[in-house]
Amino acid sequence: MGRLLLVRHGQASFGADDYDALSELGGEQARVLGKSFAERGLRPDLVLCGSLRRHQGTVGGILDGLGGPAVPVHTDPGWDEFDFQHVVEVHRPAYRDRAYLAAELAGSEQPGRAFQEIFEAATGRWCSGEFDTEYAESFPGFRQRIAGALERAGELLRQHRDIVAVSSGGPIALAVATLTAGRDADPATLATVWAALNRVAVNTGVTKLVSGRRGLWMSTYNEHTHLESDPRLLTYR
Repeated sequence: MGRLLLVRHGQASFGADDYDALSELGGEQARVLGKSFAERGLRPDLVLCGSLRRHQGTVGGILDGLGGPAVPVHTDPGWDEFDFQHVVEVHRPAYRDRAYLAAELAGSEQPGRAFQEIFEAATGRWCSGEFDTEYAESFPGFRQRIAGALERAGELLRQHRDIVAVSSGGPIALAVATLTAGRDADPATLATVWAALNRVAVNTGVTKLVSGRRGLWMSTYNEHTHLESDPRLLTYR
């Protein structure tokens, strides 16, 4: 019985010119997770990761914390996050001016919450199915991409017992929504489950999928006990 551990990347550089780079805290979160794996005797046979810098930086931190012999790493862009900046900008074209968005958030008493409200409104429009042609990648397209990444990972589990896949909150939440709601779930139900799961995703949270005779099924979602000894390490964006 193989295990696929889906790991959300460490904290990215929210508000910086290059969001895709891990923050200093994000690198620490990744190293703490790797050390936690080592303490539990968990050494993956293979590491998968998306092509984004925050994914690759998280892999580096995990392997640093894990120590020991090298673990092979394979990049699969299927695990990349959807382009949330594009989704936000289609929702409100004024946000194409990053300075305008930054100024609006800076004027809020709680910038993080203000951005979350913008994000949820934008992704709600994206998921609705009413405006698919306006997006470079529609929500159905995203759904198909993640289904492909899951299928490829499932095939690899026939050769490896434990695989770690470093991705983002969106793909991990959609993978779990697909497995729990069912591959034939109607789009509205799937989008609702996905949004609820994505909202609570923790940086370096670990979701365990188990491979059995009937395929992949979810065992745990967003586990993050490796962060709980230091509240400073617990972040959502």
